[in-house]
Amino acid sequence: MTERWRYPRFFTDNISDENAVVSGEDVKHITSVLRMRKGSPAVLCDGHRTDYLAELDEVTGEYCTFRVLEKSINKAEPSVYLRLFQAMPKSDKMEFIVQKAVECGASEIIPIFTKRCVSRPDEKQMSKKLPRYQKISLEAAKQCGRGIIPIVKNAVEFTDLKNFISPENTGIMFYECSDVPLKSAVSEFRKNVDIVIGSEGGFEPAEAEELQRWGFASVSLGKRILRCETAPIAAISILMNMTGNM
Repeated sequence: MTERWRYPRFFTDNISDENAVVSGEDVKHITSVLRMRKGSPAVLCDGHRTDYLAELDEVTGEYCTFRVLEKSINKAEPSVYLRLFQAMPKSDKMEFIVQKAVECGASEIIPIFTKRCVSRPDEKQMSKKLPRYQKISLEAAKQCGRGIIPIVKNAVEFTDLKNFISPENTGIMFYECSDVPLKSAVSEFRKNVDIVIGSEGGFEPAEAEELQRWGFASVSLGKRILRCETAPIAAISILMNMTGNM
């Protein structure tokens, strides 16, 4: 049992040092898609950075019981808690952003409405989108071996972003008009890192100025203009590398 990354991975809060129970949609996946049998290995996670190597013990119509073999601290979780504030993009680009941001190491994703956002779903529309985003986060967390299920929160207006700011966090705005390299703007990182990414049209100059007043460093992602769905992935990857998490 050396290649644990090959084993199917499931999250459950019904787990102990001896056994675990998996229920819901995962039961159908275990029985009908993966066709797991008694003794089949899996990695279960409690959602709090602890992994459990286990083998399938019993299957019923509503749940699957696993026998726990050993437990260990999840090694895939980054040492920094990275929160992505992403300006709401058009069409289904947010789904792609959530998936890849989770894979790259983001722990929390909050959509924001900036002045140049073309897509501005109302409360009713967002109530339908959020469960979809959270499911994508869950599936991405399973696929890449995360020890938590990153949270996707409800969208907020740009002006409300200031309510999330903390002096204990490192704040970074990736701005298309900035020419300051990340290494020059941020000499050291705190445990909590907040990054802000604009929409297809970027930020209004007034918004960029406001973010700087709120304590966000204005930095560049290079000379090339990246798409709004590419920028957060590049930014998170760079930050994970700089903080020793990639």
